[in-house]
Amino acid sequence: MKTMRSQHGATLLVALIMLVLLTLFAIGALNTSTTNLKVIGNMQARTEALNAAQQAVETVISSAQFTDTPAEAVLNPCGTANTLCIDAAGNIMPSANPADPSVLYTVRLNPQPVCVYVAAIKSSDLDFSTPAAIALNKDCTAGQSQQHAVVGAVTGNSLCANSVWDITAESVAAVSGAKVTVTQGIGIRISTDAMSTSCSS
Repeated sequence: MKTMRSQHGATLLVALIMLVLLTLFAIGALNTSTTNLKVIGNMQARTEALNAAQQAVETVISSAQFTDTPAEAVLNPCGTANTLCIDAAGNIMPSANPADPSVLYTVRLNPQPVCVYVAAIKSSDLDFSTPAAIALNKDCTAGQSQQHAVVGAVTGNSLCANSVWDITAESVAAVSGAKVTVTQGIGIRISTDAMSTSCSS
């Protein structure tokens, strides 16, 4: 028969083993939660960089400047041409310095907007059946007649062309270094003058 004195050591050993197991469980839970926080932080930084790049693309296509001068598509660049700076609230900071601490995302159009397709619109294809169509097409026929030496008289082309552009924005987060690239295609009507200068593909 075992005495009380001989059982004290076994209890201490079992208690130490339980304490080690509980410590290992706590360390494992802490490591898992730290890893999850890093993953969520990276996902958030990537999403914010994606939003900044998309915002830059939307800003560029809301102005026709990218069809006239693709190398200077951004109206008020920050730092170099075709660059936008965005703060924490998602505001574009015109003419800011990219090294400014309030700039969280720097977005560059890299490469510059590229015209991938262009075709002159035939005068016979223009629609003038509704007031909206008249407003859309009025600049396509201004000053034209069917006489020789007038633009489009021989070819039948109007003063407008349909074009398709690729716009690529590369967003980099200042703090986390997250980097996202967004490419968006856009179809836009341009003048035949722009067709011959910036969209001659």
